[in-house]
Amino acid sequence: MNQLDSNPESRMWAMIAHLSALSGFVVPFGNIIGPLLVWLIKRDEMSFVADQGKEALNFNISMTIYMLVAGVLLFVLIGIPLLIVLAIAWLVLAIVAGVKANEGIAYRYPLTLRLVK
Repeated sequence: MNQLDSNPESRMWAMIAHLSALSGFVVPFGNIIGPLLVWLIKRDEMSFVADQGKEALNFNISMTIYMLVAGVLLFVLIGIPLLIVLAIAWLVLAIVAGVKANEGIAYRYPLTLRLVK
């Protein structure tokens, strides 16, 4: 069951946790650092942000691992389409998660390794 949140401030911070991952386009490992910072700063104040920040962090760690594997697979050429698909999926899913969080709906990313408990 999806968690719902009606507090506008916690919804905004949860959205920032998801969308801060897009900083990875500019800053190396920004896709992990952004959600990590939001989660560490706000997790004790707002349970919705703690949940969604952890979700965003787990997803971006998972995507980093998948991208590294695809990078290794570049040597056998399957890595090229795999990197393209992963990049598009990462962008689309981060935006969808941000929109859902802003609506107060807890979003669960598909194919995510739950590394941060």
